[in-house]
Amino acid sequence: MNRYVHTSDYETSQLDDEWVVLNTDSFMITKLNEVGGFCWSLLHEPKSVQVIVAKIKENYILDNEEVEVEDIEKFLNQLIDYGLVKHAK
Repeated sequence: MNRYVHTSDYETSQLDDEWVVLNTDSFMITKLNEVGGFCWSLLHEPKSVQVIVAKIKENYILDNEEVEVEDIEKFLNQLIDYGLVKHAK
């Protein structure tokens, strides 16, 4: 089971329901919506996609939308591409 965690080279700011994450190595800024920021906040220690999905379901009512594991994996892989998240050991 894959687990994910933050990389160490970032700065974050939360502004209302948006998060702004700066990769301090590449100076790239990534904006995250409320749910994306929530996912980000969970990754201070290694977490599996299944745990992240369960936490989202616990904390958000998403208007009858089902949170799909595949969607969260895709999001985390985008963050890996941006250099903000890595696979945990």
